[in-house]
Order: sequence, then structure tokens, then C-alpha cells
Amino acid sequence: MILAKVVGTVVSTRKEPKIEGIKFLLLEKINPSNMQGKGDYLVAMDSVGAGLGEVVFFVAGSSSRMTDTTEGKPSDATIISIVDSIDINGEYVYRKDKE
Repeated sequence: MILAKVVGTVVSTRKEPKIEGIKFLLLEKINPSNMQGKGDYLVAMDSVGAGLGEVVFFVAGSSSRMTDTTEGKPSDATIISIVDSIDINGEYVYRKDKE
């Protein structure tokens, strides 16, 4: 799993019928030690209802096609979790309720 932040949405009016109705979000990978963006962006299918500004886990490759939302669909990246908190060595570096 890879840690990222939702930084935008991607809208496509014409698409493969298998992906009709699936939300696409723009993610930026983040460094968990300081929660700063790495400048590395990608588009992922959303299987959990994530929103702008949320910290998420996503999976890539064949794992991205193993959710109920993406099974049998052409996906290279899928959001599978919205993160509530991250601590490193007992110190919180991120808490959703403090954002």
C-alpha cells in the first residue's frame, strides 16, 4: 500500500463502459515522516468514497483490480482506505480529526 493525499478530481465524460460510474481522483504521494507531498502524481479509482484533502492508502498493479468496485475493470491504481491517523515511534505525525 502507498500513502497519498487527494489533491484533485479527474472528470471524463467519454470512457470505457466498464468504468462508467467510477470516481477518479488525483493523488500526490506523500512522505509519512513529514506529511509533505513528493511531487509524484497519479490518477486512481476510488473504492471508498474519499474526498479532496484526505490522506489515503492506494494499491497499484494487479492488486488495484481486487476490490468490489474494480474487479474485472482496467485499473492501475485504486484507493482502498481513508487514513485516520499515523504515528511514528509513538508520535502522531497525522490525525484526521486535527486537520
